[in-house]
Amino acid sequence: MRRVPLKLLAAIGIAIAGPAWAVSLPAAAPAQPLPQDTAIPVSLAPAESWTAGSASLVPLMAVDVQANQMSTVEAPSTSTGAPTGKPLDDIAFVKQASESGRKEVNSAREALLQLQRPELKRIAEMLVSDHGGANARLSDIAETKGWPSAGPENPPAPPPSGTASSDFDAKWTAEMIAGHERSLSLYRAQAQGGEDKDVRKFARDTLPTIERHLAELRRLQK
Repeated sequence: MRRVPLKLLAAIGIAIAGPAWAVSLPAAAPAQPLPQDTAIPVSLAPAESWTAGSASLVPLMAVDVQANQMSTVEAPSTSTGAPTGKPLDDIAFVKQASESGRKEVNSAREALLQLQRPELKRIAEMLVSDHGGANARLSDIAETKGWPSAGPENPPAPPPSGTASSDFDAKWTAEMIAGHERSLSLYRAQAQGGEDKDVRKFARDTLPTIERHLAELRRLQK
């Protein structure tokens, strides 16, 4: 029997064992695919700008922005220029303002023959002119809109000259101050909160006149 050299047997063994090892390797350690759900969407941010924890911050930022938008819409607005009082219904304001203006005009007419101080007489003449013009404008607004109007009022006959008491000037001045303070509150509320634009404009235009009258009356009050 012919002997085979040991070197040849060793070479044959390596050749036979080599393919067996190569075939068994994939079965022992299969290659694992890369996970697909870790990809970062390109639309959120460039890859180089991301740091650790960025993926969890983006949803929080989006919720924060949405909350801010909701709070902006739902938060009640506050106003620092609150009206002096609650505005009246436009028709009610026209009626009350007309009655108040006519009372002041009649009171000023009556006082002209009884006032002693020339400065107060000048104020009384101003009240007759200014409030008379305001009442005429208010009547035109009511007539244009078809609202009920009090109509013309005949002023009462003034008392005879020289019949006033010694403190008539002081009493009349105090009465006019109180009346103008009430009118100022009424007109301010209507100028800021009235519904009808023409009535609001009338109130705003008349306010400076009432304020000027009140300032003059207070200055002359003793």
